[in-house]
Amino acid sequence: MSDFQKNLFEQIQKKSDIKPDEILNVANSVQNADFSDEETVRSLVKQLAAMAGKPISKEKEDKIVESITNKNIPSDMNTLSQLFKK
Repeated sequence: MSDFQKNLFEQIQKKSDIKPDEILNVANSVQNADFSDEETVRSLVKQLAAMAGKPISKEKEDKIVESITNKNIPSDMNTLSQLFKK
């Protein structure tokens, strides 16, 4: 792992208390995931919310899952961030 990657993971852990191993496990699990499958996407959304320690309402979960499974994913971080805030 490069110094840049180590520093990035350290910053993420400081801000979110998510361990680098957890990030890598999620990255590996989604590498070949079928994002058109609602069950797969719902599981990932729940896993990420739990890792972040942020509760997610059923309504927000449904909106996120619907957006991803319909391939209506925002292309920039501002728009994506707004989806999570709704």
